[in-house]
Amino acid sequence: MTSLDLSVIIVHYRSSGRLAECLASLYKTPTDLSFEVIVIDNASGDGTETLVPRRFPQVRLVLNQENVGFARGTNQGLSLARGDLLLWLNPDTLVGEGAVTELAACLRRHPDAGAVGPKLVGPDGSLQYSCRAFPSLATVLFTRQSLSRRLWPSNPQSRRYLLSDWDHAEVRAVDWVSGAALMTSRTVVERVGPLDERFFLFNEDVDWCRRVHGAGLRVYYDPKAVVVHHEGISSARLPPRLIVERHRGMLRYYRKHMRRGPWLDLPVLIGVAARAGLQLLTRSPWRRIR
Repeated sequence: MTSLDLSVIIVHYRSSGRLAECLASLYKTPTDLSFEVIVIDNASGDGTETLVPRRFPQVRLVLNQENVGFARGTNQGLSLARGDLLLWLNPDTLVGEGAVTELAACLRRHPDAGAVGPKLVGPDGSLQYSCRAFPSLATVLFTRQSLSRRLWPSNPQSRRYLLSDWDHAEVRAVDWVSGAALMTSRTVVERVGPLDERFFLFNEDVDWCRRVHGAGLRVYYDPKAVVVHHEGISSARLPPRLIVERHRGMLRYYRKHMRRGPWLDLPVLIGVAARAGLQLLTRSPWRRIR
């Protein structure tokens, strides 16, 4: 099997228009890297099966018969990848000029790097807090879209978690970066292991980055690489299943990395379940799913 410099892995679900824009941005951006693109389609039924071969015949398209989630879909792509470098990319992104080359260069500049993430911005250029500190017990109450943060935007828990006191203007080692756009290498995946498929959609990126740290490596944020991210553009609202999966991911991450004993486990379980129940009852108007 011929080796390439880079494999780009895109897990797609029902956003074929954005996927086409994402693929176009990849192919129009000059890079000296030899690369392939692998799209894993999670039974979208939105015409992707004809759109991709017609407009991007060079893309390797895998059509799943069911929605297997982000982690399992990414691992499918990893099993097919021929690249020495690996880029996980959401279909609702646009790769900025030079971003792919810069991410690869960042990995080369930092021998201790296990992963690097770009600067994610919205379509209007606004900064997205895509690199963060590891979650604490208070994080669930002070996430980006939580009521607590809306009522108290400058609270110290949110600032710590989102790194919002920092201007995001220089390369920096961080705890974790968003899986919406993350570059690593084949050797790192072999050392750390693939994504944990018990996470369906949420928290698999923070879990994997934590395992990168556990392997003695570091995670970097590189603002010189810019990627536009239409967060959650394929879903006007979080449907009930994704609300449930978000909170299941929280609990799984807690059990893997943060357990403190039965005296705390039960209150955490009750608190997360109550949070999920409240969102299901109110059908949260959040538009962001990552």
